[in-house]
Amino acid sequence: MKITEDMQTLGVESLVTIAEQFTFSDRVTGVQAFGSGNINDTFLVTLDSATEKHFVLQRINTQVFRQPELVMRNMRTLTEHVRDRLQRTPANRRWEVPRVLLTKNTQDIWQDSCGYYWRAISFIENSQSFDTLQDSSLAAEIGYALGMFHNLISDLPPEKLADTLEGFHITPLYLQQYNEVLAKTQPQPSPEINYGWKFVSDRLNFVSILEDAKATGKLPLRLMHGDPKINNVMFDTATHKAVSVIDLDTVKPGLVHYDIGDCLRSGCNPAGEETEHWTGVYFDTDLCQGILQGYLSVAQAFLTENDYLYIYDAIRLITFELGLRFFTDYLAGNIYFKVKHPEHNLARALVQFKLTESIESQETKIRQIIQDLRIINK
Repeated sequence: MKITEDMQTLGVESLVTIAEQFTFSDRVTGVQAFGSGNINDTFLVTLDSATEKHFVLQRINTQVFRQPELVMRNMRTLTEHVRDRLQRTPANRRWEVPRVLLTKNTQDIWQDSCGYYWRAISFIENSQSFDTLQDSSLAAEIGYALGMFHNLISDLPPEKLADTLEGFHITPLYLQQYNEVLAKTQPQPSPEINYGWKFVSDRLNFVSILEDAKATGKLPLRLMHGDPKINNVMFDTATHKAVSVIDLDTVKPGLVHYDIGDCLRSGCNPAGEETEHWTGVYFDTDLCQGILQGYLSVAQAFLTENDYLYIYDAIRLITFELGLRFFTDYLAGNIYFKVKHPEHNLARALVQFKLTESIESQETKIRQIIQDLRIINK
């Protein structure tokens, strides 16, 4: 994980001191950068403890999450609900939900002397995540994990959680932001930039398809994870079975279709979203079938007729949306996503645009997969 410049000013002692705010009797023996997230600064804390040996420490990015207290309230409401569900109806296999750890004065968030907000979350021991699905046998587990997550929160009313990211996954708003940035910037034309401009302008007619379906009552408002990339699914290191869905910052009222689409977008791109060889990116329909099969095995209980009708549109739209967001951030000067070099967001955008093209070219096949699985899971 890339540590941002201002994080580099914090020494090991400072990070240890911060981690100690969330411990009681256990001694902190190490803090190291952890994960590959694009938003928060994340660290794995090691403890001298006979019970829990690790926890996750994060500095919340308040440029993105402007109300960190609401983010934590959402997380506590969600995780407590899921733990209650699991106690009343235990899963027939290992399944865990991260716990919010409290400070020594029983707060779920801690503010340092610089004004930064920190929080601690339990670590899912004996687990691992993957950035790409190199093994197709894991595909159904990815789908199962998202279906399990949706199922466990399907009876939690959306109004119980605050909307901490207004406009998040509202594609027409991202298009509006893109147009505003485009009007203010004059980037030097290049084949890649020209490709991006044309790609977006050729697809303006479908950006509101899911929001229109929500507005007309065809798709219901539910709770969604918001960022169910495959590396947010944790796998048991021994059994290789999915055991948890993490990174719960973005859980909010929305459409589960954004989750379904995002899970398939990230899971069905064998090259991964950080590949430098964007021209070879493609959408793997075998992985698509595996993920959807796993998802529907759990989620069929609450999906409606219309839910199935919009799954393909969700896969296409969310892939386009992420490409649009990367492209917009590149044009704006890389102000939202963490980057390793000035052209990083442009490269990310091209990967998503190429993936969208691959999805579009296989529309008939993808729709058939959805239809076939729907029949099987009836």
